[in-house]
Amino acid sequence: MFNGLVQVNVELSSRCNKSCAICGRREREKIYGNQNYGDMDFEILRIISNQLPIGTIIALHNNGEALLYPRLGEAITLLKNRGYYVYTVSNGKLLMEKYGEIVNNLDQISISVIENDNPEEKELQYNILKRFIETKKDKAPFTVLRFVGDIKDEERYLNLGLPIVRRTVHLPKGSVGYRKEPTKPEFLVCWDLMSRLAINRFGDISLCVRFDPDGELVLGNVKTSSLRGAWSHPKRLNTINNMIAGKRIGFCETKCQFWGIPTGN
Repeated sequence: MFNGLVQVNVELSSRCNKSCAICGRREREKIYGNQNYGDMDFEILRIISNQLPIGTIIALHNNGEALLYPRLGEAITLLKNRGYYVYTVSNGKLLMEKYGEIVNNLDQISISVIENDNPEEKELQYNILKRFIETKKDKAPFTVLRFVGDIKDEERYLNLGLPIVRRTVHLPKGSVGYRKEPTKPEFLVCWDLMSRLAINRFGDISLCVRFDPDGELVLGNVKTSSLRGAWSHPKRLNTINNMIAGKRIGFCETKCQFWGIPTGN
């Protein structure tokens, strides 16, 4: 039914409490103004939670900060009770405010450390992260640092004793113009396309989690379409079949250079 599905990104919130120079959303704001940011209706999350195989990875982020979600603890508990592995990527600013909702509840969290970040923001992030690690000790969530770009003062982060993953930088408008060419799988079919779906806060289901402000990757909405139907949607299968034949089509051809394998600096 879901052959190959590994992860579903669920956008609990499209709001963010940080402004990063590499963020495509912020770039869009400069051109078009506010993009109707907000939080997912909890009933949409209930619909999603009933449809996926036990053991599916649920990532609680897309183009926003999940820790801003007002019912974060309830959301994590709902998904964990369904048998899913739950994690998110975060800027870490709310780690202590949401401590009671995520510690011994969320499975894993990755904290993004961004190159050329505002010095005050960066110092605040580091101090909150350090306090969070010292307070929770060995309790869940398992915590990872995600270095995005060149981090000049990485030594102090390394001293925190957390695992580090490194990500290269692309242009704010999307997964293009990478500083380092993305790694390609040997069979030249995007791993994201083959193994993921993404659902934004409105319930729109997409082929993958790439930045898609115009909705070109949308397959349907959870209010009217099943996730099983989205996984076998003709648009998705056609995109896969073309890639198997050596052709990237549509969005994948013109607006994305990613192959589903994260590349570090």
